[in-house]
Amino acid sequence: MFDALSDRLRRTLSSLTGRGRISEADVDAAMREVRLALLEADVNFKVVKDFVARVRERAVGAEVLESLTAGQQVVAIVNEELTNLLGAGDRVFHLSGSPAVVVLVGLQGSGKTTTAAKLARHVVRVGRRPLLVAADPYRPAAADQLETLGRSIEIPVHRAPSGTSVLDIVRGGIEASRRLVRDTVIVDTAGRLTVDAPLMAEIADLCRAVAPVETLLVVDAMTGQESVAVAEAFHAAVPLTGLVLTKIDGDARGGAALSIGAVTGLPVKFLGTGEKTDALEVFHPDRLASRILGMGDVLTLVERAQEAFDAKQTAQMEKKLRTASFTLEDMLDQLQQVQKMGPIGQLMEMIPGMGGLAKDAQASVDKGDLRRVEAIIRAMTPSERRDPTVLNASRRRRIATGSGTSLTDVNRLVKQFLEMQKMMKQLSGGRRIPGLMRR
Repeated sequence: MFDALSDRLRRTLSSLTGRGRISEADVDAAMREVRLALLEADVNFKVVKDFVARVRERAVGAEVLESLTAGQQVVAIVNEELTNLLGAGDRVFHLSGSPAVVVLVGLQGSGKTTTAAKLARHVVRVGRRPLLVAADPYRPAAADQLETLGRSIEIPVHRAPSGTSVLDIVRGGIEASRRLVRDTVIVDTAGRLTVDAPLMAEIADLCRAVAPVETLLVVDAMTGQESVAVAEAFHAAVPLTGLVLTKIDGDARGGAALSIGAVTGLPVKFLGTGEKTDALEVFHPDRLASRILGMGDVLTLVERAQEAFDAKQTAQMEKKLRTASFTLEDMLDQLQQVQKMGPIGQLMEMIPGMGGLAKDAQASVDKGDLRRVEAIIRAMTPSERRDPTVLNASRRRRIATGSGTSLTDVNRLVKQFLEMQKMMKQLSGGRRIPGLMRR
C-alpha cells in the first residue's frame, strides 16, 4: 500500500543525505516534494500542512544546517514526526475483566468477520482463551463464515437462532463464555452499506449494556479519505477505543492509514496485512514509519520468524549448517517456513536498505520461482534429495517431466545447491573462501 509513497520519500530524502552541508533552500525544496508525495498518497491536507510545518521548523535550526550530517538529521526528524503522526492515542490493547468483552464495529465489506478470527488468534498467542460471538442477525452468512473461521483456528463460536436480538445474542455469548471457561469474548457485530442512524443506535445500546473493554472500529484502508469520514461518524455515536486498519496489503495509496489517527484522535491498534487468520500485526508507529522511509523493520521480522520457525527445528538446522550436512529436503523445509512468514516483498521491506528490492523479489515469487523450486525437489526421490550428486541425465529428465519444469530449471537448481553445499563445507572447515578478502 505504501510502495509509491515510500519510493518517492526515499528519493527525496536521499537527495539530502547524498551531500555534506545543506541550506535552507535545500530543506524547502525537499519539503515541497514531501508535501506533494503525501498529498498524492491521499493524506488529509490539514495533516500534511501541519506535518511539513513541524519538520521544516525543526530542520532549519542552526544546529541542523551547520552540522556535517545535516541530511541524516533531516531524515531522522522526518522519521520522528512521521512516528508522532501515526502514534495518536492509547495504543495498548486492554483485556481486563472476566470475561473481557471486545466489540468489533464497522461497515459491510470492511473485513470485520475475518478480523474477529484474526484477533481471536492473536488473543490465544498472548495466553488467553477467546470465544467468538456472531452478533449479526441480519446476514446469516456472517455467522456461517465466523463458524468456518472458528473451526479453522479451533476456537468456539456462539450463535443464536434467527430473530434473536443483538443484545440477547451478546448476553448469551457472555454466559456461554463462563460455562466454557473462556476469558475473552470477541463480538462480530452487524454492518451496513453506509453509516445510518439505526446502526449507530444499535451499537450504542449494545456498548451501554455490556460495557466492553475495547470497542474497535474496523476500517478498510483502501477506501481512502472516506474511511476517515466513517471513523468520525462512528466516533461521534459510539465510545470507540481504537481502530483496526484492514487490507494494508492492497494497492491503494495508503494516505488514510497515515492520517486517520491524527484526524480522529483514535489510536490504530492493529493492521490487517492479508487474508489468512495469522495476517494481523500489532500496530507500532515507529516500525511503520521506518518501513515507509526504507529503514526496515527488523523487530517485526524477528517476531514473524519466531512464530514461523520451531526452536527445535532451528537448532537442528544450525547444526546441519555447521557440519555441512544440509540437504535438499532441508531446503524444502526452509522454503515452507519462510512462506509462512508472509509475502516475500513484505519481508524484504523489513530489512534495512532492501526496500527498493522488495518489488523485484515479490515479482520473482509471483512468477512462480519458489513454486518451481518446490515442485522440482518434490519430484525427487528421498535418496536424490539427500544426495543430489546421483542425479544423472536420465534422472534429471524424469524430475523435469514430473515437476512440470524444464531440464534447464532442474540443472540450475542442482548447480546452485551444490555450490552452496561446497561453500558451507569451506566455512565449516575454517578455510577462507576464494574471492573474499583476508582480514
